[in-house]
Amino acid sequence: MTRMRRALLVVALALPPGAMPHADMVVVASARSGVDRLSRSEAINIFLGRFRQLPSGGSALPIDQPENSMEKRRFYRLLVNKDLDEINAYWTRLRFSGKTSPPRQAKTQGEIMNWLAEREGAVGYMDRSQVDGRGRIVLELER
Repeated sequence: MTRMRRALLVVALALPPGAMPHADMVVVASARSGVDRLSRSEAINIFLGRFRQLPSGGSALPIDQPENSMEKRRFYRLLVNKDLDEINAYWTRLRFSGKTSPPRQAKTQGEIMNWLAEREGAVGYMDRSQVDGRGRIVLELER
């Protein structure tokens, strides 16, 4: 084994499970939301501000991962096949028009889980390995 391969193996083994590039990306709703599943189009509409209502009838509060995080980049690539520059330009246009506002921005992944626990309509996304009892997986984006 070459030094480079050995170094890459050590780095890969040192990463937390949620940091692995092939982890499952899921959309998670508050366990109290009354929502068991979201369709891909419902998730798109919620996270792109087209409507902010859950299928259960309650208000949806979409939550983004921290700005420029790998999870946020991966989520929008998987959900709508757009990179963050395109998503940011989309929100700039909508904010200017006054039509809607972007999802709430979390500072940490832990903050997303706290909002899921505190707010019935909260909807976020994360690696499957990060989901706990405060959230319910409602859409799988990658297996």
